[in-house]
Amino acid sequence: MSEEFRPLAPPGPALRDPDDQGEIRGALGTVPAWDPSRPRSWTRRLLTLAAIMGPGLVVMVGDNDAGGVSTYAQAGQDYGATLLWVLVLLIPTLIVAQEMAARLGAVTGVGHARLIKERFGSFWAAFSVGDLFLLNFLTLVTEFIGVDLGLRYFGVTPLASVPIVAVGLLAMVATGSFQLWERFMFVFIITSLLMFPLALLSHPTATPVLTGLSHPGVKGGFTSTSVLFVIAVVGTTIAPWQLFFQQSNVIDKRITTRWLKYELADTSIGAVITTAGAAALMIATAFAFSHSNLAGHFGSALDVAKGLGQREGTASGAIFSVILVNASVIGASAVTLATSYALGDIFGLRHSLHRSVREAKGFYLTFAALIALAASVVLIPRAPLGLMTTGVQVLAGVLLPSAIVFLLLLCNDAAVLGPWVNSARQNAVASLIVSVLVLLSLILTVTTVFPSLPLGPFTIGSVVVGAAGLAWLGWSSRRRRSADEERQLAIGGDRQIWRMAPLASLPPPVWSRGQRIGTVALRAYLVVAVVLLAVKIGQLAVGH
Repeated sequence: MSEEFRPLAPPGPALRDPDDQGEIRGALGTVPAWDPSRPRSWTRRLLTLAAIMGPGLVVMVGDNDAGGVSTYAQAGQDYGATLLWVLVLLIPTLIVAQEMAARLGAVTGVGHARLIKERFGSFWAAFSVGDLFLLNFLTLVTEFIGVDLGLRYFGVTPLASVPIVAVGLLAMVATGSFQLWERFMFVFIITSLLMFPLALLSHPTATPVLTGLSHPGVKGGFTSTSVLFVIAVVGTTIAPWQLFFQQSNVIDKRITTRWLKYELADTSIGAVITTAGAAALMIATAFAFSHSNLAGHFGSALDVAKGLGQREGTASGAIFSVILVNASVIGASAVTLATSYALGDIFGLRHSLHRSVREAKGFYLTFAALIALAASVVLIPRAPLGLMTTGVQVLAGVLLPSAIVFLLLLCNDAAVLGPWVNSARQNAVASLIVSVLVLLSLILTVTTVFPSLPLGPFTIGSVVVGAAGLAWLGWSSRRRRSADEERQLAIGGDRQIWRMAPLASLPPPVWSRGQRIGTVALRAYLVVAVVLLAVKIGQLAVGH
């Protein structure tokens, strides 16, 4: 059946960029735009999955970027294998959040930033994209810090390593071929699998690993320091850029609702690979540094590489350094593309990896400017790179609530998703996960700014109030649909042929009382958090 459908209600197909239509050209194969074969054999299904795989893998493996590699290495060095259980819990969190973003992209054909602008107004669009730009730029700086540290292990100076990697990133993205870009990404994804032999080189034993996976706990007990570190590990799992990236990348790859099950499989496989890789890094440093004077004394990723070289041989140190550089390149590519996609959405620029530089000058110029500026910052003598790294972590915590709440609201907007809106079960699971993520980011933000705040009472109070509020928000989103929207769902029962109408023709969203209260509270939280963060960064900058 053709992918060119008219939706049952409301009339008129969503307007896609012409380059976002046609056959799917993936790194591992091609899927024709019109493929009538029914039923599909298992061989054909596997070939189709191989061709569609990409957006989920890239966004998940990109999550294990320079900051992620450093965080997981620190977890193993300072806490042994006792935090492996956190990674087990993160698998469903990754899948649920990114499945919603992928579904929005496949059904609507519209990027995340543009949906926020059209459904929630210019204020939230400007806030989301403006802070996304700032956060992504700072994250990109940390990726180049990772490049510097990883290649410095091999004696390469930053004056050589940083510009070379920057030029390489530009060359990979500016080919005008989505398929070729994705093949580059698959090379880096395959290279990331070096995490597993690195873990084996540390000679792990089964009992501590199985205990760490199955028994929640932490070496030394749950103290304020260890709890904050657990939150930091969780905070590396989902960042605002991931939502923007996967939704736009799904569109750019021409994935529609017909192939959504394959994209969910892509995302799920990526989540498992990502968390397994993170576990391998924890295991590598946990066993390599156990019973040594390096245990519990994490310094930097470069120190980890040197320590592995001393404890387990030069091969381990070299492999870790390659992993760090590789993770930095994947993260830099995905984070910068997320920004370029979002700015293209807001300003109406052509933004597709299928287009050449001449056809999408603004898209590629944004990408090049971000890369060049971030690389330049890393090369500035005595630049406060450590302060930037701290700022990235806390700013991500500040922005996560708005990003994840709007994701949940959009997935309950019947005018946008029609029969593809969240089911009651999806809302229950998503609301629980969203509540935990938002509350953890809130705890991390507030306790970073106020380190003397009693963690226990604040955590309990935040959990009770926040969980109740977000559960109400998700529940009211389902209860307050208008009669017209409910009728739309009823007549749009065939999900495979339903498409969102042009955004300009959609009725304005109906805001429930819970949603209005929630967005006002969210705006107040963001204002206060940003002010507190600015004060804290200022104090750190002057040495207080």
